[in-house]
Amino acid sequence: MREMEFKMERHGLLEKGQEVTVTEGVLPSNYYYVIDPSLAMSGNYPFREQLKSRKGIVKEITENARGFYVTVEFQEEP
Repeated sequence: MREMEFKMERHGLLEKGQEVTVTEGVLPSNYYYVIDPSLAMSGNYPFREQLKSRKGIVKEITENARGFYVTVEFQEEP
């Protein structure tokens, strides 16, 4: 199991328990991930932390002063 956090700009785009698909983007020294179709975006992850799975389940959605954050759980083998 691996959990990742994504920033979502508006409330109501995703629901807890929903299955999501992510797209991987590549920067010069990092990867980033976007929940399709552009619903939420992750921070940057170094190459050694590349996500192996492209499907996950929304575990939690939280709101704070900076916006909405989505925690997604991915099944990954070590």
